[in-house]
Amino acid sequence: MKQKNVLEYLEKTVRRLPDKTAYADEETVLSFSQVYGQSRAVGSTLLEKGFYNEPVVVFMPKSPKTIAAFFGCVYGGCYYVPIDPEMPRSRIELIFKNLDPRAIICDSRLIDELATYEHNAELMLYDELIKNEINEKALADVRDRQIDTDPIYIVFTSGSTGVPKGVVACHRSVIDYIEQLSEVLGFSEQTVFANQSPLYFDACLKELYPTIKFGATAYLTPQNLFMFPVKLVEYLNEHKVNTICWVVSALTMISAFNTFKTIKPQYLHTIAFGSEVFAIKQFNRWREALPDATFTNLYGPTETTGMCCYYRVDREFEQGDVIPIGRPFQNREVILLTDEGKRAEQGEVGEICIRGTALTLGYYCNPQKTAEVFVQNPLNSRYPELIYRTGDLGRLNEYGELVFVSRKDFQIKHMGHRIELGEIEVNVNTLPGISMCCCLFDRQKDHIWLYYVGEISESELTGELKEKLPRYMLPNRIKKLDALPFTANGKIDRVSLQKRLEEK
Repeated sequence: MKQKNVLEYLEKTVRRLPDKTAYADEETVLSFSQVYGQSRAVGSTLLEKGFYNEPVVVFMPKSPKTIAAFFGCVYGGCYYVPIDPEMPRSRIELIFKNLDPRAIICDSRLIDELATYEHNAELMLYDELIKNEINEKALADVRDRQIDTDPIYIVFTSGSTGVPKGVVACHRSVIDYIEQLSEVLGFSEQTVFANQSPLYFDACLKELYPTIKFGATAYLTPQNLFMFPVKLVEYLNEHKVNTICWVVSALTMISAFNTFKTIKPQYLHTIAFGSEVFAIKQFNRWREALPDATFTNLYGPTETTGMCCYYRVDREFEQGDVIPIGRPFQNREVILLTDEGKRAEQGEVGEICIRGTALTLGYYCNPQKTAEVFVQNPLNSRYPELIYRTGDLGRLNEYGELVFVSRKDFQIKHMGHRIELGEIEVNVNTLPGISMCCCLFDRQKDHIWLYYVGEISESELTGELKEKLPRYMLPNRIKKLDALPFTANGKIDRVSLQKRLEEK
């Protein structure tokens, strides 16, 4: 019988491996039986209190308990909404306003902080919820009613606008994603993850659900370690981590500061990366340090349930090359559309659009924004078929592999030429002495700005770029920084850098 509910992963695994560690951090270790029992107690209480098929906010820090609370919401026939107290206050306020939730699950340490927000929800303490009796009949009744298009979570994404939009995902799309991702990356019961992403980003799906599917183990890596590369690798070795699925900047933080001359990950054999273009210089340092490991580039927006494309690195790449994002996972198709709504030709740049089960249900209480990007497939006039327009530009290379070109909003017109800011970044990252960089455009002044971290001086970098780039692509302003700002998910924080420009 075909699986229709993500909780079936947990229920099959707990019978085999009840005492094995499922999720752990520095404070808490939860076995599969503990996750199973605690989540079912949470679900039972939600049902007894009359909550069903609605958002339940999980206002807790990153912890194994938070993950169990997520599953508890699903057991109760609701959908979880992660809110971490480390998120900016203004963002949390906007999320509460959008959701207007009736129920909040909270950590006891955060009661006072939660009281400073406006909401009309009933507050439930996690540590009290898990003491409640499990109502087997109520849980069974809910399971009978649930279907695979029921929502299981809302994660809020702001994209380039800074205004949060709640992306609603369902059982069907998450199951499809986890099945395809697991096959591509070769997860198993022996997999040991080190989670890097906050739990309020969909990137954490790569560890949360394969862990309960296979009976793997996931360690929630302390965020502060990502500022200390040697300690971070020591952490990986201490926990015998063999699989990481991290954003590129987290990997670059290790390779750019010569960490591998001091220490190397002893057990790591599977490295997946995404969310940003991996500079070839940094990528090759990883391959040199771990020649027997597999490296896979992943691509996909939140609106298509995690990642939708992959490329297993199977050849050498030189400076200036771009690692492809490859091909779509099974059961989804990528369509490159021109501005005229036609399919792009081989090598022609088009907007990356996605169709298939991977599509989420849209934005919560936001039909206007949903209708802007979840649209009828212009190549199909015969019946209703939605595609998601990503706003990303891509092309097919000579191997037939999909290559990410840039965001549509990273494409600028400067000195009469159409320029991809990402192309400038690729060239800068090839230079010796450059650790990482970010290129932005000041539309008011018609200036290209380049921020970078590295050993080379601003004047030296200017001279190097005059040898590499045509005049119309040369940055008008170059600024060396001690460190680039990062978002909570570990990506370069382009929004905060853009604000610096606007304040000048």
